[in-house]
Amino acid sequence: MTTNGGSLVTERPKTKIAVLSFAHPHAIGYCRLLAARDDVELLTTDPDGATAGDAAPRGADLAGMLGVPYAESYAEALAWAPDAVVVTAENARHRELVELAAGAGAHILCEKPLATTVDDAKAMVAAAELAGVTLMTAYPVRFAASFVDARDRVRAGQLGTIIGVKGTNNGKIPLADRSWFTDETLSGGGSLVDHVVHCADLLDELFGALPTSVRAVSNRMLHADSGVTVETGGMVTAIYPGGVVATIDCSWSVPDSSPTWGGVTLQITGTKGRLTIAPFVQHVRGYDAAGEIWESVGDDLDRAMLAEFLAAVRDGRTATPDGRVGVRTLQVVDAAQRSVRSGQPILL
Repeated sequence: MTTNGGSLVTERPKTKIAVLSFAHPHAIGYCRLLAARDDVELLTTDPDGATAGDAAPRGADLAGMLGVPYAESYAEALAWAPDAVVVTAENARHRELVELAAGAGAHILCEKPLATTVDDAKAMVAAAELAGVTLMTAYPVRFAASFVDARDRVRAGQLGTIIGVKGTNNGKIPLADRSWFTDETLSGGGSLVDHVVHCADLLDELFGALPTSVRAVSNRMLHADSGVTVETGGMVTAIYPGGVVATIDCSWSVPDSSPTWGGVTLQITGTKGRLTIAPFVQHVRGYDAAGEIWESVGDDLDRAMLAEFLAAVRDGRTATPDGRVGVRTLQVVDAAQRSVRSGQPILL
């Protein structure tokens, strides 16, 4: 409690946030951003890290490198009574951790995709609703200023009737540092699972509806010598209400030698015009002794997403994008996988 001009001002207590698992590399950035906030008290845990077999640090070692407090188990982290948690475990572990967090009364930000199956994702939404906590899906790209501007222009009719959208989400194949991405049991699939969902989220926000049909093709031509058994390249075509044709290139096509992980683009074509956004393109590029460097100078999308989550937790409201968005985008991925297996378009 402090004084302000003679009056007493009650300081808001810090929001207690537990980061559950370091499996997803985004956990590192989230920890750094949360630890830097004066209004957050942070705790981390990664009990599965010891047996992960990743080349990069996990568990207590990574927590030490980040300089953040560490708990030895999920149970210990939840016994700390966090106000909210960030679930950054392997995709197949999302449901269990979300249900545990909901049972402990904690609000939840869950990494994408929400789950490996649509049924699991729906169960997670139901658990959060039953517990009265918010469930947010980690889709930071929708917070990019360029996308917000594009969405507003579309809604204002500046492009006329939208007839087509071309999306790309390409990146490096995650093999050594986080090898679970190529383990179908833990990830749910390959590049289709990893990269379709971001573009599907942007399309969901643009059109407010599921596609009516989805067709997809995939292969393992990229990184064929790596021994992975999941798809490494793919293309998805989705038809949205009104006949809008949207394509998503979701391939792990960025070479290991690239100075950056990859990027997301969206080209929207209407009867009155076209616009293209590339939220990750702003950068400073050069060379040092180690080779080519790439430093982003654009929007900090993770910071914006975490700010929305924390505001929703403190205001007692639903965070956007919520778990239902996570379900819908996973339905697009599921339809794409079924289309690959059947060779036919899937109706939704």
